[in-house]
Amino acid sequence: MATPPVSPTASINATANLNLSDLLRVLLTELTNQDPLKPVDNTEFLAQIAQFATLNSTQQTTNGIQQLVGLQAVTQTAGLLGKTVAATTSSGTIVNGLVTALNLVSGVPQLTITDGAGNVTAGITIGDVQTVHQPQ
Repeated sequence: MATPPVSPTASINATANLNLSDLLRVLLTELTNQDPLKPVDNTEFLAQIAQFATLNSTQQTTNGIQQLVGLQAVTQTAGLLGKTVAATTSSGTIVNGLVTALNLVSGVPQLTITDGAGNVTAGITIGDVQTVHQPQ
């Protein structure tokens, strides 16, 4: 029976969770089980270690950028407190009103908008905001 092909996305997701210690463990296993008559070339060995170090550095940079983007979203959203906005809700309706609260839901900032009639709409993300006005 033929095995189904592995999608490139599945391969990327599977390797995205590897860290430097996992890769060094693979390298150590490779060295332990190598053919003694054909040892790994030192240049190749050092190149593999350099690749592992580069991968680890890239992962740390990516994590730092993700944290920075999250903090920037919180800062931008907090700047909307007390401002009048027009936003589209998840159901597609447009809400106009004053931003009265900011909540973090799983690290994602969400606004609460109170319109002129006192109706409250929660769960508005920064991407849902269409226009921003200074309070009158």
